[in-house]
Amino acid sequence: MNKLLIINASIRSERSYSRKLTQLFVDNWRGKHPYDHFTFRETGLEIINPINEKWIAGAFAKPENRSEEDQHALQLSNELVRELKENNIYVIGSPMYNWSVPSGLKAYIDQIMRINVTWRFRSGKPDGDYVGLLENKKLFILSSRGDTGYGEGEKNEHMNFQTTYLKFIFGIMGVKDVTVISLDNEEFGGEIFERSKQKIFQAINAIE
Repeated sequence: MNKLLIINASIRSERSYSRKLTQLFVDNWRGKHPYDHFTFRETGLEIINPINEKWIAGAFAKPENRSEEDQHALQLSNELVRELKENNIYVIGSPMYNWSVPSGLKAYIDQIMRINVTWRFRSGKPDGDYVGLLENKKLFILSSRGDTGYGEGEKNEHMNFQTTYLKFIFGIMGVKDVTVISLDNEEFGGEIFERSKQKIFQAINAIE
């Protein structure tokens, strides 16, 4: 049985296309795998606290030396990391905001990037060689974007700090099996957007 973690990042609710993509994914997956388990994590409509000085002190302290204050500062982070470890498939639904990810998703990422917990330095000290500690995981990135041309080899690839960033970050943590599905042209609407939706919806429904 697979365990899926669904992460929604849009600050919109009914008007969010990234949420439509994750819902379509969930409906399709449930139809094909009715006994799999889903966990839902909200980073757009609910606040993910940003990390602060107390968080950093706790995260970099040795576990056996952490004070009660350290433990309190890491409470949310521990919960989010536990979710990552308990689930084997991650699905991130994220719009592109200013060519990057929403601030809530960035706050989530800061909470889960834990040295010696989700990643480590290979030598045990800063060496530029990172080892991911999340093993045997798969990631689906379902993105929505107002414009087009952000894919690999396309004209706006250099402006894509959304899906490329998410692939890089989760890759650092050990997640190498990544599928990116992006719904483009939302800003334009009309026939061009309808064609984009049809193509992407078909791609999601084809996922086994």
